[in-house]
Amino acid sequence: MCLLHRFCLVTFTTFSLGLNVCMSGSATSCEECLLISPSCAWCAQEEFGRARTLTSRCDLSQNLQKRGCEAHNIESPSSTTMVVKSEPLSSKGSGPTQYDVIQIMPQKISLNLRPGDQTSFEVQMRQVEDYPVDLYYLMDLSLSMKDDLDTIRNLGTKLADEMSKLTSNFRLGFGSFVDKNMSPFSYTATKYQDNPCNGYKLFPNCVPSFGFRHLLSLTDKVDRFNEEVQKQMVSRNRDAPEGGFDAILQAAVCKERIGWRKEAFHLLVFATDDVPHLALDGKLGGLVQPHDGECHMNEKNEYSGSTKMDYPSLALLGEKLAENNIYLIFAVTKRLYVIYKNFTALIPGTTVEILDQDSKNIIQLIVNAYNNIRSKVELTVWDQPEDLSLSFTATCQDGQPLPGLRKCADLKIGDTVSFNVSVDARGCPAPGTQQRFTIKPVGLKDRLEVSVDYRCACGCTDQTQANSSRCSSIGQYTCGTCRCDPGYLGARCECQEGEAGSMYLSACREAEGKQICNGRGECSCNQCLCYESEFGKIYGTFCECDDFSCARHKGILCSGHGECHCGECKCHAGYIGDNCNCSTDTSSCVSDDGKICSGRGSCVCGHCQCTEPGAFGDTCEKCPTCPDACGTKRECIECRLFDSGRLSDNQTCQRLCKDEIITVETLKTEDPNAVLCLYKTENECVMKFMYSEHANGMSVLTALKEPECGAAPDAMTVLLAVVGSVLLVGIVLLAIWKLVITVHDRREFARFQSARCRARLGVFWGAGIKIN
Repeated sequence: MCLLHRFCLVTFTTFSLGLNVCMSGSATSCEECLLISPSCAWCAQEEFGRARTLTSRCDLSQNLQKRGCEAHNIESPSSTTMVVKSEPLSSKGSGPTQYDVIQIMPQKISLNLRPGDQTSFEVQMRQVEDYPVDLYYLMDLSLSMKDDLDTIRNLGTKLADEMSKLTSNFRLGFGSFVDKNMSPFSYTATKYQDNPCNGYKLFPNCVPSFGFRHLLSLTDKVDRFNEEVQKQMVSRNRDAPEGGFDAILQAAVCKERIGWRKEAFHLLVFATDDVPHLALDGKLGGLVQPHDGECHMNEKNEYSGSTKMDYPSLALLGEKLAENNIYLIFAVTKRLYVIYKNFTALIPGTTVEILDQDSKNIIQLIVNAYNNIRSKVELTVWDQPEDLSLSFTATCQDGQPLPGLRKCADLKIGDTVSFNVSVDARGCPAPGTQQRFTIKPVGLKDRLEVSVDYRCACGCTDQTQANSSRCSSIGQYTCGTCRCDPGYLGARCECQEGEAGSMYLSACREAEGKQICNGRGECSCNQCLCYESEFGKIYGTFCECDDFSCARHKGILCSGHGECHCGECKCHAGYIGDNCNCSTDTSSCVSDDGKICSGRGSCVCGHCQCTEPGAFGDTCEKCPTCPDACGTKRECIECRLFDSGRLSDNQTCQRLCKDEIITVETLKTEDPNAVLCLYKTENECVMKFMYSEHANGMSVLTALKEPECGAAPDAMTVLLAVVGSVLLVGIVLLAIWKLVITVHDRREFARFQSARCRARLGVFWGAGIKIN
């Protein structure tokens, strides 16, 4: 069985179609041969093959041996993986080993890559128990958050009590924000400078607005948190959006001021009731300098760049949060949930929770968010070299490999998951170049450092001989071939350029009757010298090949995902097809339930082709007529409407059940495009709902507000019905019996009368009486 799809394709092409990419003629040296395909090898043996054929030395390794090349003269390096550092995973986070906690294994790997020769290694992850937690509470102190400020005045003590159930090492910090103290974001008129609430009847007194203010560094003395909160007063800004993203970035990058510990789980809780300003909004106030992503805290622990730089972009925010291993929790009101949910898709390591209007649920919100974050593991790649291709296969707690995924969800603390990482080099950098990249889990300090060396050089080049006698003393002998000085050519540099004769011409024809060098070159010294072309390179023993006559896709040679070799596209890793336009990546085909094409189709070229009749959608997730449609949607009805069933966990329900659900008093079943589904509940009632797909692509479930339950029959009615039934049956039976007896009696009486009549006639005949 072929180890790599790409190699299988090469082998198939080589043997079933009679083609051999290694002997295509493009390789005139050992290094060029190795770049053609990972299956190609070079014979460095001096006496080998036909003298005039340079490319005959490049072939499959087994073919070279069959043609007489000894094994020790064959250059065919392969990619290798070496584990440099692999300390075992830890099981506990706090205690004496707190600073030696290891949550990823191995920690260092060294790769030696031959271009095209894919290699792989395994990464294991485990989140340890009782890991230290640093939580920084960043609060919006605009006027609309006044009731929230009153609610959290004793938050520190209560939160510490709850977090003590999750970790024995907890620290808490506090900071606040409003917005840039400049027009048009805040009130800047003279009468508002000291009191922006001047003239506002509901709250006549408040403090001047500010960008970000760091109030309490992370500490285990939670009473200090309460003290700082009680000192705070709200402020008032002019527009609705707040400057919260300025505050998030400063809280992330000012590590020493905030007090983030290296060996701790970093949580940044962002509490607000409005949308944030984004990059370019600062231009409204004349701020044209983009945010530089650095810490700008003055001696008063206030953000000094608030009125000098624009708001940070989402990309910059995500980068700085990831650099400092910080999980961001958006605690926002219900009306903002969708907006901030969209932010989480753009900023790795973030989650969003719904905050009550007065923040009374903030403690439970933080605990839920913490548990949600700790139930997931996701790997990210830092500083990936451009010439490297990486692919991931996750093996989560169920033990099933999931190609194309680099994260696992629904984990418990202490669960170990693994990821298979495949690495492929697409080319060779400059000699001596060493690359490196890092794989790290989102939000954790742990990392796997990967160093990469390239096996692009042949060992035989170390034995190169200049002005070798093997090359008529006018060339360089290396890896079994001669590299002639300018003006000379031939296998042994025995000819000078320009020599010609009939004895050489026959050797330059591919077959009798064909043009010399296929009309694309000149015959010189027993060899074809191919013409140059503006379209690319012409090569081959008889100039029969080029690197520009391959299939194209949308005008691009080999779709930009492969190299053209002698009329055939040689695809890069991750692509197949005649023109390399078909991706083998299946990540875009994975549905929300983790299955490829929802189990109703196959992934072809990165797109789902639904095979189940009636299935459609990007991942075949929509299928009203499928046998399992009602069962799948039933679970969403149960968890969304009644908070029950297998998906009743809030996060799982939100992730898998995104359909619109409409509740009605009476279900209308006239829609021919809808499927009626019903099931029996635990209370022996019947729940009904309709499943349909709208033209806009949205799935819609129309369900009854409550299951239908039949009314219990009246006991007296049942008793009377039973008694009546018994009496009726009795009367019917009695009537039947009476009928039978009557018929029987009449037959007996008739028989008696007949016998009596015969007896009387007998008497008369015996007495001689004549009856007229």
